[in-house]
Amino acid sequence: MRQLKIGTVTLPNNLILAPMAGVTDLPFRVLCAEQGAGMVCMEMISAKALSYHNKNTEELLHISPKEGLVSLQLFGSEPDLIGETAKQIEELPFAVLDINMGCPVPKVVNNGEGSALMKNPLLAGKIIETAARAIRKPVTVKIRRGFDMEHENAVEIAHIAQESGAAAVAVHGRTREQYYAGEADLHCIRAVKQAVRIPVIGNGDVTDVSSAKRMLEVTGCDGVMVGRAARGNPWIFANILRGLEEENAPERKRESHGALECGSAEGAGKPDRSEVRNMMLRHARMLLEEKGEYTGVREMRKHVAWYTAGYPNSAAMRRAVNEITSFEALQELLDTMW
Repeated sequence: MRQLKIGTVTLPNNLILAPMAGVTDLPFRVLCAEQGAGMVCMEMISAKALSYHNKNTEELLHISPKEGLVSLQLFGSEPDLIGETAKQIEELPFAVLDINMGCPVPKVVNNGEGSALMKNPLLAGKIIETAARAIRKPVTVKIRRGFDMEHENAVEIAHIAQESGAAAVAVHGRTREQYYAGEADLHCIRAVKQAVRIPVIGNGDVTDVSSAKRMLEVTGCDGVMVGRAARGNPWIFANILRGLEEENAPERKRESHGALECGSAEGAGKPDRSEVRNMMLRHARMLLEEKGEYTGVREMRKHVAWYTAGYPNSAAMRRAVNEITSFEALQELLDTMW
């Protein structure tokens, strides 16, 4: 993987953790950064909620030096509010400010935010321009193929983003109407790459080395974004980086790399169960430290389900983990069932 330059920021590689609500909190971002992600993206944050000093929203702003380069993502539909919010938070230790124009969730879309902005190119451009003028840090935009199949305008929005001052654009190869169903359209991402001068980051269906390689080759994109495939599998970044390095160094292909090649969990590239167990417990400790035991344990339940997916006994594990209410209970569960 090569370095990626976004405005004044240079990433050590072009593999990026996608922003995911309820997933990419501080503990998870640290784990992915440790596995080699060139940049990690925060959960999307409401500009309006920040302006009201909403306590729960402000807690999402926690950033650690252990994360490496961080992208902070705002969403909203009011240019001036996004500009003012960007100014207020600029001194926080994030590297890049991202504007969300891809979220498909109804409560966001129904407010004219997220992917709804793709239906209003003039407003989208005004939001990007206002944010880019408000701060010195690079501003990026995350978009989709379009709002629906009748309005596939990723190329138009990406060009507007470039002309409005965006330093890069990430493109998810599905429409809002598709959510995450069907295959991501890589040719849409390729069309965006051919239409703009700023870096283009491809997003959608990157689950392993071969799909990352396909994304790069088919689209010609400058960076690759990994989303849902990273849930319960922070090792995916190390796997992809190692695999693509081997593609460029054939003489090393036959070398053994231990856990990275053991491929349990139906070939997902996860390590052996003992390493997965250790990662789950470490992840849980970090969540409890960040959010307290009550919230941390309950949020860890979904992560355990993702970590154990594809392994024997995973269905029973998913059922049992929903009953735990303490870190000790999680340890006991892993001791007896894992």
